[in-house]
Amino acid sequence: MRAMPTRRTFLELAGGAALAGTVPVVTIRPLQATPAMLNAAIRNVVGEAPVRAGKVTLDIPPLVENGNTVPMTVRVASPMTEKDYVKSIHVFNEKNPQPNVGNFYIGPMAGRAQVSARIRLADTQKVVAIARLSDDTFWSASADVIVTLAACTEEVN
Repeated sequence: MRAMPTRRTFLELAGGAALAGTVPVVTIRPLQATPAMLNAAIRNVVGEAPVRAGKVTLDIPPLVENGNTVPMTVRVASPMTEKDYVKSIHVFNEKNPQPNVGNFYIGPMAGRAQVSARIRLADTQKVVAIARLSDDTFWSASADVIVTLAACTEEVN
């Protein structure tokens, strides 16, 4: 049976390896998001169903100074009755490391189909809001947002 190395032995070996220059230096960088990742995230929610423009209003400033806290409101034109209501609202972005910003599940008891939040935007990009209605149709709106001071892009060395 082989003896487990002690903490002291491990530190001596690690220190010797560092002095010899054999310990790799790891740099962590944010994932480079692409429009293809945005499309994949949307397909993950809607599947093969068509997404139509309309019924959804996305209120987001077209120009923001700081991408760390961007106000956003999504409204969906719906009577919000037992038979005709919004099931969910999904928000996506094009260039953040995670393209799915948020999923909001509502129903007829909500009274109105509206969600508000503050989101982070890594860079100037497109934001997309998609609503799923009770008849399982998907409706959308999008907006381009110019960000002068990006968020989500901190680099660790």
